[in-house]
Amino acid sequence: MSDMDVKREQLVVERVPKGLLIGGRWRPASGGREYEVEDPSTGRALCAVPDAGAEDAAAAMDAAAGAAAGWAATAPRERGEILRAAYELLVERQDDLALLMTLEMGKPVAESRGEILYAAEFFRWFAEEAVRIDGGWKTAPDGNGRIWIMRQPVGPALLITPWNFPTAMGTRKIGPAVAAGCTMIVKPAHQTPLSMLALAEIMGQAGLPDGVLNVLTTTRPGEVCGPLLRDGRLRKLSFTGSTRVGRGLIEQSAENVLRTSMELGGNAPLIVCEDADLDKAVEGAAIAKMRNVGEACTSANRMYVHASLAGAFTERLAGKLGSMVVGRGSEPGVQVGPLIDAAGRDKVDALVRDAVAGGARAVTGGEPLAERPGYFYPPTVLADVPPDARLLKEEIFGPVAPIVTFEHDDQAIAMANDTVFGLVSYVFTESLRRAVRYAESLESGMVGLNKGMVSTPAAPFGGVKQSGLGREGGGVGIEEYLEVKYVALDV
Repeated sequence: MSDMDVKREQLVVERVPKGLLIGGRWRPASGGREYEVEDPSTGRALCAVPDAGAEDAAAAMDAAAGAAAGWAATAPRERGEILRAAYELLVERQDDLALLMTLEMGKPVAESRGEILYAAEFFRWFAEEAVRIDGGWKTAPDGNGRIWIMRQPVGPALLITPWNFPTAMGTRKIGPAVAAGCTMIVKPAHQTPLSMLALAEIMGQAGLPDGVLNVLTTTRPGEVCGPLLRDGRLRKLSFTGSTRVGRGLIEQSAENVLRTSMELGGNAPLIVCEDADLDKAVEGAAIAKMRNVGEACTSANRMYVHASLAGAFTERLAGKLGSMVVGRGSEPGVQVGPLIDAAGRDKVDALVRDAVAGGARAVTGGEPLAERPGYFYPPTVLADVPPDARLLKEEIFGPVAPIVTFEHDDQAIAMANDTVFGLVSYVFTESLRRAVRYAESLESGMVGLNKGMVSTPAAPFGGVKQSGLGREGGGVGIEEYLEVKYVALDV
């Protein structure tokens, strides 16, 4: 890497505000406590940010509650114009924001740039939704009076975002909250605070009033979020993360009966039917598996391939994944970056070792890249995976594609649905009849038909079973931040 590249990386990190954003002011954590943000491709620290505690959470709650009434009364068009301005700033600064994301979470910079544009689209979408919040007016069926229905902001919201899509998961929550007229406290994942701090700065530059968006970076989520969830002024919780943590948050939210949105874990099946277009299936499987190095809740976690195609599919997928360039995400030509941390890498390695011990065969990959610094694991394709392998039941969150064969559609559907999760499923078939049957039979909130990616701001994102509650994006995304009020009129 050239001296110029090193200097640019340093400048991108230096420009980010290193403070908690509370009531429109950047400030240190109470007691001055800080923690280091790590580059997962090297294991070295990028910088330090404040490590918030309970006192900071109380201050953020005061700011959000204090700004709530004024922000709720702000004209929808004005709220929408702020989101539109933020969209334009994200697009304008995509290169620096992408590099910043790559430095703190590892994905190749080209993929980070794609995330910035995807994230920006949530702001553009909800800028348009802000002026479409509607209600209703009708005569009562018996003619005795009128029924008036209105929608109002739910109130201050706590938004907890993950490390794997640090900007897009922020805009997917902040966008509808701003459009609906809610104030917010955002707690980003401790591994990737810089993308959120940069986004918060952009929101201020776009005209968002002080106190509407508050950001708390912390390594002590329980100390920060616990008091917020118990505070009667908080009315909404939106969380993206693991099912285990989500269950605990739902339990805590019950005390004040908070509105909750939960986008939790996944165990996505990818099914290649006997009539599938093999080129399309291999390409779609590579996208569904390798987006974000497999660190995505939508990642294809287990692949069920019809026995007649399994050999050719496995060989071609292994060739495609095995040829991908692994390295530091900011380096030219890199397609696969590091995993987020040592724990993430070690979990992937343990799951692969368990499968191989049970009889699975590594067609490509299968061993961590121990010869280089950082947390790298190569793209891996496993054949002959035994049915009791842990990676068929647990979310891998890494670049590993386990392949299982099937003989008929009923068998594939049964295996696909044999999980407590239900976020997304993928099906490759050239038969419309078969596609409809799978789409109706699969127990998931989303289905990709001959597509390896389903995410778009214009569609409702979310799962069933233990993959979550509620939907983000699409025409229903803003509903999560609105309360319905009915007024009975004696007229």
